[in-house]
Amino acid sequence: MVKIIVVDDEKDIVDLVAYNLEKEGFLVIKVYDGARALKVIRSKKPALIILDLMLPGMSGIEVCRHIRANQDTANIPIIMLTAKADETDKIVGLEMGADDYITKPFSVKELVARVRTILRRAQDSQKSITREKFQYAGLSINYASCTVKVNDKQISLSPTELKLLIFFSQNPGRVYTRDQILDNVWGDDTFITQRAVDVHVRRLRSQIEKDMNRPKYIITVRGFGYKFADKIR
Repeated sequence: MVKIIVVDDEKDIVDLVAYNLEKEGFLVIKVYDGARALKVIRSKKPALIILDLMLPGMSGIEVCRHIRANQDTANIPIIMLTAKADETDKIVGLEMGADDYITKPFSVKELVARVRTILRRAQDSQKSITREKFQYAGLSINYASCTVKVNDKQISLSPTELKLLIFFSQNPGRVYTRDQILDNVWGDDTFITQRAVDVHVRRLRSQIEKDMNRPKYIITVRGFGYKFADKIR
């Protein structure tokens, strides 16, 4: 069974989410605070984490940051729950490494749909790949093992960051609009906005680029979108 950890200090919400996910065949582990969540996540290694932004003690943002900083948990997908409609809070969550967000109150059907979308995205990172490896200017991607290195140092990416990098590397030199990136990386049933694309690109750059102000891999094409560098060695 696919294992999902739900972290929220509101027991009613945790029970509601767990009940509906269990009906869909998932194994759900319930946690009610951030510090405990980190211990459970490290020991149980779930397929996905549903994480509330506002937790007592350690916030969801801080939990997310710790998850992404730990190589053993860095690639676990995260859906952030937030009671705040302010886009700033959502963007901060994405910048810390969340793959998606949903605002309370939410539709349980929508949450389950997003869970399936995120899990499918994590599994589909190798779709349409016609070669095993990619190398360019110190960046190395092993498509078979889904590992990324920069100058021989292994880089931990979230599932969304990995799929975004693979997409760009499969099409070097080709410019894509944000809508095209959404369609190819997130799919037609995406709930992500164009601004969130920029956040994920920025976070990906922070992981692989030496100088984010002068990127050599993921290039901004002003007024249009993004592309991977033209020249491939």
